Amino acid sequence: MSNWTDVILTSKSSIRDAMRILDETALRIATVCDDDNKLLGTLTDGDIRRGLLLACNMTDSVSHVMNKNPFVAKQTHTRQQRIALMDKYDLLALPIVDHNNILVGLETLHQLLQPRKVDNPVFIMAGGFGTRLRPLTDYCPKPMLSVGDKPMLEHLINRFIMFGFHNFYISTHYMPEVIHEHFGDGSKWNVSITYIHEESPLGTGGALGLLPKELPKLPLVMMNGDVLTKVDFKQLLEHHESHQFDATMCVRELEYKISFGVVESQGSLITSMIEKPTYHYNINTGIYVLSPECVSSVAKNSKLDLPTLLADRMEQDYRVGIYTSYDYWLDIGQLADYHKAQNDIKGLV
Repeated sequence: MSNWTDVILTSKSSIRDAMRILDETALRIATVCDDDNKLLGTLTDGDIRRGLLLACNMTDSVSHVMNKNPFVAKQTHTRQQRIALMDKYDLLALPIVDHNNILVGLETLHQLLQPRKVDNPVFIMAGGFGTRLRPLTDYCPKPMLSVGDKPMLEHLINRFIMFGFHNFYISTHYMPEVIHEHFGDGSKWNVSITYIHEESPLGTGGALGLLPKELPKLPLVMMNGDVLTKVDFKQLLEHHESHQFDATMCVRELEYKISFGVVESQGSLITSMIEKPTYHYNINTGIYVLSPECVSSVAKNSKLDLPTLLADRMEQDYRVGIYTSYDYWLDIGQLADYHKAQNDIKGLV
């Protein structure tokens, strides 16, 4: 979906504009959006030919010939669901929209079947003790606990591989040999794996200071190794780059309903009453994208948490943003979460 923004037209664009875009790009489809990027329709060579046969002119608006009811995929659709939709309706491309029908990407069948190689480094934190999962973690680091037929860390790496990532760094501390023995150098998965060992725990951000200086000068995707997720990592990366953020935190919306009336007051005076309100919060998923400058700002062997690092960058007027994910996500922090993961994995690929 790296060049999907190149094929966005407005309803004021002409048929000639559309033909020029279709000729210059290899996607064979254009999208038509309003000023808020809400999808209005799609356009292909076939749509234009049919319009010209019906006496449309090259200067006419694309709204005369566009498909106003195109097939779309939601952000929450899995890779398999998108492939199935394309196969069922013989489609070569699918616009990706959010729950408000805002265009957020464009998936092609070629990209789905043969993902483009992504050189951005991936840093996975896998050194924690997993004390809340004892006794399961007495003899096994938490990311190596099996979920279904694989360690959760392998599920995570496989998902990155599915999107074309191949350059992995894994932070270790507790029982690192278990991780080393299973993954080795990554050649079994046709990827590169480098281990970053913390002699003493440095926090969620401190291990960044141990990364090699020859790291590719590209945004780095960083996350905890005890998460089961279907986040679209490539879309997360594109969001980070398109907004020119120094750092991006992936968040989820949490809805919290209060089953009582809430009374607000100043002293003894009631100022407002809200009956059974619902509040919405953004929660941190433990998934980040960091600029090379942000990564290199962490000193070697410094103890640091990621939220503290991001707060420091914000104080220095760097752009720190969020990416809201509606994909499946489960933080496996307690035994109940681990048991839930065993059931959930049956529906995840």
